Amino acid sequence: MKYILLLLTAFCFSSLTYGQEPLPIRGLAIAAPDKDNLDRFVKFIDEELSTRKINTLILRVDYKYTYQSHPELARENGLTLVEVNKLVDICKKHDIDLIPQINLLGHQSWHSKLEMLLQVYPEFDETPHIELPEKYEWPNDDGLYCKSYCPLHPEVHEVVFDLVDEIVDAFQADAFHAGMDEVFYIADDKCPRCSGRDKAELFAGELTKIRNHLAKTDKKLWIWGDRLLDGKTTGLGMWEASMNNTHKAIDMIPKDIMICDWHYEKAEPTAAYFALKGFDVVSCPWRKGTVAQDQLALITSLRNNSNDEITGHLKGMVHTCWSGVSSFLDRFYAPLDTSKVDDAVCFRMLFGE
Repeated sequence: MKYILLLLTAFCFSSLTYGQEPLPIRGLAIAAPDKDNLDRFVKFIDEELSTRKINTLILRVDYKYTYQSHPELARENGLTLVEVNKLVDICKKHDIDLIPQINLLGHQSWHSKLEMLLQVYPEFDETPHIELPEKYEWPNDDGLYCKSYCPLHPEVHEVVFDLVDEIVDAFQADAFHAGMDEVFYIADDKCPRCSGRDKAELFAGELTKIRNHLAKTDKKLWIWGDRLLDGKTTGLGMWEASMNNTHKAIDMIPKDIMICDWHYEKAEPTAAYFALKGFDVVSCPWRKGTVAQDQLALITSLRNNSNDEITGHLKGMVHTCWSGVSSFLDRFYAPLDTSKVDDAVCFRMLFGE
């Protein structure tokens, strides 16, 4: 804790110049394009991401791919291998690391609709007794945000690891993003396998299982970092951090997991926390350009004022976009208005014109 305070003091009193060394990771996280926007997105990578020196592209694929291992889980009109190769080729041209994402554990539903895994395999549901409402509202009596799969179901990993292996191969990737954010349903009291178990141990066990599977082929695991932060102690609450004790898992998991530390309202100093715990970390903004610039200034100042070990863990910035590709590109190519709260505007403010 004392060292964290010293780092933050250095930030407050140091120059906010970005130093002579470029950030190791300059990234964008966005949904995978649909077929209609594939060529447009490839052009965007070729002309816009490359000129901004973007070197990392995380694509939320989930079930929008024509899986051969489990075709029953593929959404209609998903990307084919030939179409994915267009993305792979343009990223190779510009030395951009392409990282596919499938949400694991949490985010197995959205409001009133199940995601494909629980549609096809309802037996994997951690909370089958909680029905999705016709009209979703938050808050609700069930504490329902998104469903989770049961991490202790004996057959769930056989299925999800097939998807992980296939998508990593298809995207010729060296890393995989497992999501793992906003997990509210875990160790449910009515789950015959998880009831009464420690939530942190369950979360750590699932992370470790995924990491170990990827390590068999020398692939790196990336995740969102919110469940590893103590929502009460930090004051970050239940969305940007954990209020169900999963934060204790940070001391139970391998240190080679990459943490994507997202905060959208302020430049919270949690990247320093992850770095001091021994994890590689990137800071992740969304819609507010000034917040993104503050996060950039913070992580750059921490890098400039830390020893080589800590600096080596503070990897850079990954901008997040939570709309579809078509909407993002429409707004990206519109006239720039820095007063807007908008993810495309934020991206342009962060990485320049």
